[in-house]
Formats: sequence, structure tokens, C-alpha cells
Amino acid sequence: MNTLKTLTAGLALSAALVASPALAQDGKKTVGLAVANLQADFFNQIKQSVEKEGAAKGITVVTVDAGGDSATQVSQIQDLITRNVDAIIYIPAGATAASVPVQAAKKSGIPVVAVDRNPPDAPADTFIATDSVAAAEELGNFVCKQSGGNGKLAEIQGQIGTTPQIDRDAGFAKAMKNCPGIQEAAKQASNQWAQDEGFNIAQAMIQRDPEINIFWGQADALALGAAQAAKVGNLSDVIVVGFDGDVAGLEAVQSGTLTATMTQQTQLMGRLALDSALKLAAKETVPAVQLQPATLTTKDNVAPFIAQHP
Repeated sequence: MNTLKTLTAGLALSAALVASPALAQDGKKTVGLAVANLQADFFNQIKQSVEKEGAAKGITVVTVDAGGDSATQVSQIQDLITRNVDAIIYIPAGATAASVPVQAAKKSGIPVVAVDRNPPDAPADTFIATDSVAAAEELGNFVCKQSGGNGKLAEIQGQIGTTPQIDRDAGFAKAMKNCPGIQEAAKQASNQWAQDEGFNIAQAMIQRDPEINIFWGQADALALGAAQAAKVGNLSDVIVVGFDGDVAGLEAVQSGTLTATMTQQTQLMGRLALDSALKLAAKETVPAVQLQPATLTTKDNVAPFIAQHP
């Protein structure tokens, strides 16, 4: 709590400061892009899309990478606020202190577009994401059908408290209610949605219960780690599914390492985020929530997504 108070106070102070305006002398608009962690392909795809669209529209995009650290991100957004950017596109690095930057930006009159994760106690002006509840439910239904409705399931969750973790939990659980023959053998959260975490968590799960034959990783990286652990553990006929449609995940689906993933429209979401930021900066109305569908991706339909990510 003391940390949150300190962060809040710091941002409130910076918001009150009068800094040099972000508008260049040629009148260009400037949009800040605060990314959770550029080591993740999903966030890199958003970054590439926003910057490409910004270049096409003559917009200056200032990108900062939190490296997965909430405190670092709070400091970075403080800097964007003092630079008086016209709008901020915000991908929270985690649930901790996620609301602080939104509150500070709003006090400074800077609109915020949240992508993928939205602080529940301080939502952004608009929230753009995949409809993870519906997508995870579709994936769960696929697993039920693929397994014949029977098996032992191990779930590797994302970062607890983040929007995608909560929604993917809910959607997949909804599908499992209609598939009682699949038993939940293990469930554990990761800290950073990383592949090495997926491997370590899955390996420990296999050691406790070598009869696990279904792995659900809430991100492709987690699923890839689980697939690696299953291979090391000499498990056969294992279903491994992920979520995101990362390049590595799509290639793993094509090779058969992953059974399926849900491909998110990262390029579309990046363009939509910049467009929404510019509309908000111009005082135009933007929907509070803009959810996008994902595509169940298997060997049968993966090739076009590898050639051109949506």
C-alpha cells in the first residue's frame, strides 16, 4: 500500500508539472506507447502495428518497454505525461499498480487506450482486446472433442489478476463444465507468461501425476514450455493447446508440437489502438470496450497466418 501511495503521489506531482509539449514544431501529433514486455511476440506485434500505422499517418510514436516490471512502467508513463503526449496506448505490465498511470493521465487530460489488459478499478477511455472468454471457451470445446471427452488436464495460467488470465480461466472453465470426463489434475499460475516457466511448471506437474495427457497453456509460450516438458517426460499422445497465435506458436502448430492455438488479431488491434487514440485526442466518441474475435488455429488453417499475421 505504501508503494502504491508513493507511485500515486509521484505521478500526481509529475502530472501537475508543465513540461515541453509533445507537439513538434511541424504540428505532428505524438502518441505514447507503453508496452508491458517486448520480449513477448504478442506485444512486439502490437508495437510494430502501431508504429507502422503511425508512420503512415504522420504520427510520432514514442515507445517505452517496461520489461515486465510495473514500477518501471509507472515511471515511464510519468515521463510520457510530463512530455505532454496527445494520447497514451497502454498495455499494463501486471495487475499491481496498473490503475495508477490511468488515473494520472486522466488528471492531466491525456486520453488512454488500454490494450489486452484493463485496470478494473480505473479503466481506460477505451479497451481493445481479444474476446478471451469466448475464444477460450471455443478452445476448450475443441479440447473436449479432440480428447473424446476424457483425460487428465493440467492448466498453466498466465499472470494472476491480469485481464487475459481472468477471462481465459472463465472461458475454458465454461467449456469444461460441459465435458465432465476431463478431470483437472493440476493448475498453477506463471509470473511472466514465459516459456521457461511453462516448462518448469509442467515438469513438476508431470512428476506429481505422469498420467496427465492434456496441457492448456494460457499463452503460446507457456504451452511451448509444457510441450517441451511432455517430450522430456516421454509422454505420448498428449494434447497441448495455447493462446495468442505468436509466430513461434503458429510454427509449433504447423509442426505438430502444439495441437492448437487461438490466433489473436494483433495487427488489427495495433491499428485500432492508434486510430482510437487519435479520435480520443480529437475529443471524438470511442466505444468503451472494443473486443475482437480470435481464430481457432490447427494444422488445417495455420499456413495463412504464418504468411500474414492478422
